Amino acid sequence: MLTRLSYGVYRRSSALRYRFERRFTRAGVLVFAGTLLAAGLGADLEQAVAYQLFSFLFALLVVSTVCSMFFRGRFGVSRSLPRFGSVGDQLVYTVRIENRTARKQSGLTLLEKLADVRMSFSEFAAVTKARTNRSFRRAKFRTRKRALIKSAAIPPALPGAAATVEVALVPLRRGPLRFTGASIARTDPFGLVRAFVEIRAPDTIIVLPRRYPLPPIALPGTLKYQQGGVAFASSVGQSEEFVSLREYRRGDPMRHIHWKSWARTGKPIIKEFQDEFFVRHALILDTFGHDQQRELFEEAVSVAASFACTIQTQESLLDLMFVGPQAFCITAGRGLAHTEQMLEVLAAVEMCADKSFTALETLVLQHISGVSGCLCIFIAWDEPRQNLVQMLRAFGLPVLVLLIVREGGGDSLDRGPLNAEPAAFHALEIGKIAEGLQKL
Repeated sequence: MLTRLSYGVYRRSSALRYRFERRFTRAGVLVFAGTLLAAGLGADLEQAVAYQLFSFLFALLVVSTVCSMFFRGRFGVSRSLPRFGSVGDQLVYTVRIENRTARKQSGLTLLEKLADVRMSFSEFAAVTKARTNRSFRRAKFRTRKRALIKSAAIPPALPGAAATVEVALVPLRRGPLRFTGASIARTDPFGLVRAFVEIRAPDTIIVLPRRYPLPPIALPGTLKYQQGGVAFASSVGQSEEFVSLREYRRGDPMRHIHWKSWARTGKPIIKEFQDEFFVRHALILDTFGHDQQRELFEEAVSVAASFACTIQTQESLLDLMFVGPQAFCITAGRGLAHTEQMLEVLAAVEMCADKSFTALETLVLQHISGVSGCLCIFIAWDEPRQNLVQMLRAFGLPVLVLLIVREGGGDSLDRGPLNAEPAAFHALEIGKIAEGLQKL
């Protein structure tokens, strides 16, 4: 019951704060604060100056609010959005505002509206239960905002004409950023209170994970035999790379017969295939954790995205392996997929709480036969993860482990099965991820 009451307070207070910040300009916020301060001081009628100040400021707010109630208008809004953005990187897009009224419109401001991202009750209950200190609580609630968007002044527009503005946006979280509409605002003559015309204008942009710069790095692994070659390297089972046609030899499989050539030449012709050798790396992303590890997980996704962008996949393959609603293995390189597609997948990946870590072990075992080396990005270093690394080493695969830890969590950390290879294990502390990656 206490949690439900707290959740109700959270919903109402956040809604009130959102409306207050949109309704009042900076000058209006100062006047409102001054009114409250003067009201407190003016309770003593002997403080004549404070009482008079309160009366003046309160009257100013009332007049501004009444004046803002007379704003009417009809407008159309259309955005020209890029397909992708990146966390922390500012992007600029254009918005076209059409004046559908019979009079010239000026002094307007565009305010974007994003989808509500406030926590559901179950998420709020989990965060409330997980609170251990004040700093953790502030970090949890602060990261709910998806983007920072500046308001944009709209140029004057004649009746039936349109004006174009540029809007600056800084994404704060990866994933789909959904616009629900826009508000055309006009301030009162004193510049304190805004009046709005709400416009429904849904749009979506995909925000890719943050990427860190990486030094030139050669992942472990050498050329390895890939049965079937590149053409079907991402499929399960045997696959083949076509080379040429030749005459049938006794013992050749019937499924390799080229029937059109047989009909043309009058004798059986066989399709000849060859297998290839090339480098194939596995990028293993740890998605198993609880809500307290959300910050670690987001950094792990960013590190995975950094490697997906940096690793040269022109002459090699990169398999991104992780477990979500199901087990995924996405292959990029040598024409199978592009880095942009892998980043789009990473933008949508979520933590997995309903499966055990053995699901990831099973996925890795299914693809281990063609892998040349493994890069493991973990958010914990417990027995199941150490067992996975030990299993990979037992198969003779070189392994590089990157462990995301909280500040100070990497001090005197036991490397487990990698104690004999300190260069194969790196602890990356939150807040120092970029510096840690430069030391690889």
